[in-house]
Amino acid sequence: MTAMAAIGLMSGTSMDGIDAALLTSDGEAVARPGPALSVPYDDAMKQRLRAVLGGVGEVAAVAEAITRAHAKVVSKLLQENNITNEEIDIIGFHGHTILHRPEDRRTWQIGDGALLARLTGIDVVDDFRSADVAAGGQGAPLAPLYHAALAGGLERPLAVLNIGGVANLTWIGEGGELLAFDTGPGNALIDDWVRRQGRGEMDADGALAAAGAVDGAGLAELLGNPYFDRPPPKSLDRDDFRLPDNPPWSAADGAATLTAFTARAVARAGARLPAAPRQWLVCGGGRRNPTLMAALAEALAAPVRGVEAVGWRGDHLEAEAFAYLAVRSRRGLPLSLPGTTGVAEPITGGRMHPAVPTTKNGGSGEPPF
Repeated sequence: MTAMAAIGLMSGTSMDGIDAALLTSDGEAVARPGPALSVPYDDAMKQRLRAVLGGVGEVAAVAEAITRAHAKVVSKLLQENNITNEEIDIIGFHGHTILHRPEDRRTWQIGDGALLARLTGIDVVDDFRSADVAAGGQGAPLAPLYHAALAGGLERPLAVLNIGGVANLTWIGEGGELLAFDTGPGNALIDDWVRRQGRGEMDADGALAAAGAVDGAGLAELLGNPYFDRPPPKSLDRDDFRLPDNPPWSAADGAATLTAFTARAVARAGARLPAAPRQWLVCGGGRRNPTLMAALAEALAAPVRGVEAVGWRGDHLEAEAFAYLAVRSRRGLPLSLPGTTGVAEPITGGRMHPAVPTTKNGGSGEPPF
C-alpha cells in the first residue's frame, strides 16, 4: 500500500493541551515520524472543559472552541515546518472525551470533524470509538495497534504503559498477541488533589508526593474499588475514581498516597497479564514524575523506563497513534481487536469528513480562532 502523510491530534484526559504529530504510514508499517508539537490549554479552556465533563453544560460551544483550537495547532505545525496542507492526506482528530460509559454503549468525544476539515483544508477522520462501543467493545484503549507496529524489534513480552489522566497498558506477547486495558487512575486524582490543596495544577516532578508519607489504610480502601476485580479488557471514564471527601491527609501525604495508588493499580493490572513483561515502557505525562516512576519500579519489580529509551516520543505517542488510526480507518482496516477492547471481532471505525477546496497552507479562508 502507498504510505499517507497523516497528522494526529490528541486532547487527553489530563486536559493539559493539544498534541499534534505528523506520521507517514500505510496503516500497517510506520514509515517515519515527522514534526510534532504540544500546545497547552490556557486556564479558561481548562475550566470550560471541566464544566462539560459528563456531558453537561455548554457542550456545543466548547466543542466548537476546541475544534478551532485544534485547527490553530494544525496551522502552527504546518507553518513552523514549511509544509502546505496539500502535502497532508488526512488528519486523525480524537477530540476530547467528556463521557465514557461503554457498559451503556455510550462514549462521547467532543469536536467537530467537518468544521476542522473546513478550517484546515485537509480531510479529517474523527469519532474513532463509537463503532467499537456500539459493537459491544470498551472503545478504549485504541493505541495498542500502533504500539505493536512500533515494537517489532523489541524484546517481548513487553508492556507499554500510558499515564495520562487515566492509565492504560498494552501487553505485547512473544508471538505478537495483544491485551490492552485501563489500569486505573493515572494523573487525574493526583492533579485533582493538588488543585484542591491550592498547590497549582499538578504535582510538578512529584515533589509534593516525595515530601509525604503513604497512608496505608487509605491506600487499601482505594484499592478495594470493584473495578480491579473485573477481568480485562476494560476501560474507565476520567471521573470513575474520585477523591475521598475528607481524608485525614496533609497535602503531601495525600499526594504520596494517590501516587502510590496509581502505581499499585498498575501492579494489580500486571498480575492479570498472560506473561510477565520483560520491561515496562512508559509514555504520557506520568513518566515525567520521578516519584511515580520510582513507585512503579518498586511495585512492578521489573525495569521501568520512559519510551525515549527505545527511541519513541513520549509526549506525542498518542497523537502519532491517531494519525496511524486515521490511515487505517481510511483503508477500512481494524482499529480494535477482541484483546484490546473486548469487541467480538476486529472492527474498523472512524467517520470521514472531506475537506472543501482551499488555498495552500491557509485552510478554507475562515480563521481557525
